[in-house]
Amino acid sequence: MTVSADFHIAGRPIGADHSPYIIAELSGNHNGDLDRALALVDAAASTGADAVKLQTYTADTITIDADAPEFRISGGLWDGRSLYELYQEASTPWDWHAALFKRAEEHGLHCFSSPFDHTAVDFLEGLNAPAYKIASFELVDTPLIRKAAGTGKPLIMSTGIANYAEIEEALKAARAGGAECVALLHCISAYPAKPEEMRLQTIEALAAAFGVTVGLSDHTLGSAVTVASIARGATIIEKHLTLARSDGGPDADFSLEPQEFKQLVDDARMAHAAMGAPRYDRAGVGGSNAQFRRSLYVVDDVAAGAELTPENVRSIRPGHGLAPKHYDTVLGRTAGRDLKRGEALTWDMLG
Repeated sequence: MTVSADFHIAGRPIGADHSPYIIAELSGNHNGDLDRALALVDAAASTGADAVKLQTYTADTITIDADAPEFRISGGLWDGRSLYELYQEASTPWDWHAALFKRAEEHGLHCFSSPFDHTAVDFLEGLNAPAYKIASFELVDTPLIRKAAGTGKPLIMSTGIANYAEIEEALKAARAGGAECVALLHCISAYPAKPEEMRLQTIEALAAAFGVTVGLSDHTLGSAVTVASIARGATIIEKHLTLARSDGGPDADFSLEPQEFKQLVDDARMAHAAMGAPRYDRAGVGGSNAQFRRSLYVVDDVAAGAELTPENVRSIRPGHGLAPKHYDTVLGRTAGRDLKRGEALTWDMLG
C-alpha cells in the first residue's frame, strides 16, 4: 500500500527537488513561561526554519495520575519521574496556542502541532493548523490518526518505535481517514540519541517501501546527523530548539540553541544544494575551469614541412589544443605551415 509522494504544507512544496523543510520543535522548552515560548518562536524565525511545532496535550489527556510502576520512568533523562508529573511540566497550555500561532504568522512561519487525543485535533482545527504531526509513541493510535487525517490537512508521522507492519497500519489509517498528503519521519526515540544508533539508510528504505515523502526527527546533538540525512533523501527535518540549554527544562539536554539551530538550517540547505543531478559532460564536470586541462601545444618554432617531435610538441596546460590522447598520432607528422611556440595544436596545422 502506498500513498502519494507529492507533499506540501500551506502551499510550500516539500520533496527532493526542494530545499529541506525544517521544523523547530518547541516541546517543553518554554519552561512554563509564555514570554519564553514567544521568544522561542522569534528565535526559530531568526534561524531560517520553515515552521515551529507545538505539542497539544494536558497531563490528563495523555496519561493518568497513578503510582503503579509502569507509570514511572526508569532510566534515562527523566529517571524516577512519573509520566503525569513530567507531562504536567512539559505541556504547552492550550490558552497559549493562539498567541503562539499569531507570533509565528507574523514571522511568516508555519505553526502546527502534535495532537495527543481527539479533543486536541478539534482545538487545533479552530486555530486553522496547516498540518498535523503524529508523534512516535502515538503511531499505534490508529483512531487518532484517522481523526487527524479527517481534517484533510497534511499529516507527518514519526516512526520511532514502530515496525514495518505498524507503519503500514498507520498509513492505512491515514488513507482511510481521508489523508492525501502523508509523510514519514525516521526517528530514533532516545533522548538524546547517539549518532551510531541512527541507521540513516532507513530513510531510503521507508521511501522505497511506502512510496511517501520521508524526513528525519533528529534527537542527536549537533547538526552532523541532519546533514548526513539530506544525502540519504530526507526532505523534512525536525529538531528541538531551546533558548539556552543551561536554563534547563525537560528537553533542554537534546535541544539546539538558536545559533546552533541556524547552523543546522544553513548546513542542511547547503547539503541539499550540493546534491544535484549527475552530469558528465564537459560543462557539468569542469565548468569554465575545463579550459585549464592539458592539451597538445607547440613548444618550439616548427618550420613548414618539418617533423613534429617530442622536442616541439608537448602535453601542457591550458586545454585549447588537441586532447593528449592524440600525442602518439601527431608525432612524426609534418607541419602544414610555420608553427609558432605557444600555439595550440589543431588538426588543420598538420601536413
